[in-house]
Amino acid sequence: MKLDTVAGKKVLVTGAAMGLGKLFAERAVREGAAAVVLWDISEVALKETAAELTGLGGTIHHFVVDVSAPAAITEAAESVRAEVGTIDILVNNAGIVRGNNYFWETENRADIEKTMAINAHAPMYVTLEFLPAMVAGSTEARVLTIASSAGLVSNPRMSVYAASKWAALGWSDSVRIELEQAGHDHVKVTTVCPTYINTGMFDGAKGFLFTPILEQDAVVDTSWREMKNGNPLVILPWTSRLNKALSGILPIKLRDLFLNSVGVYHSMDEFTGRKK
Repeated sequence: MKLDTVAGKKVLVTGAAMGLGKLFAERAVREGAAAVVLWDISEVALKETAAELTGLGGTIHHFVVDVSAPAAITEAAESVRAEVGTIDILVNNAGIVRGNNYFWETENRADIEKTMAINAHAPMYVTLEFLPAMVAGSTEARVLTIASSAGLVSNPRMSVYAASKWAALGWSDSVRIELEQAGHDHVKVTTVCPTYINTGMFDGAKGFLFTPILEQDAVVDTSWREMKNGNPLVILPWTSRLNKALSGILPIKLRDLFLNSVGVYHSMDEFTGRKK
């Protein structure tokens, strides 16, 4: 079923202090959400965003949460249930990317654990805290997970990031099917797979043929609309859908030749990431 608005709903956004997360939270406030819960590890930025959204008229609850730690997720979720109640709309947005070396050049092995914990494991643990109540309820509910086009097509110099997003996509869409199979039609899962976005997280990464760096507002607008419509998969832009289709049809050597020739396989060569 289509959800026309999140007015009156309780919304939780991870990675909400800046970038896409902040914009998702702002959308919820502007649509009249009953409460908007912000989770982020950056306390200073989180407080600033909470104050800004409160100024827009939102009922804001903010929690400093390290979503790479399952125990921290459990503790924060308990606080949310006590303070806010049941969550209707969950946005799994928190994510990180580390390094642009070849995998065997990895120097800090902790980066592997951190990337998998935040990008792959956290959406699972966070959703597990709030999905059971959504299923038990009868009102329209949504789970929106921001994955990546890196979860659709292999890419050098980001192997661990790609692995984390393949995991996020496979898990999220499987949960969607489980909900449909079990007859819980009031809960819809949407997975978003964008290419590089101008959030700062992918500074230095290059767009490729017909695939510019995406604008944050455009990604959030499309994701928000498709989430409310209950659509299962959002791939941005259209060239990523083409790359996915061709990757499934072409023999591997031809696929590699195509993706290399259009620039996909060199898009991370000059990656620097967000400046600390």
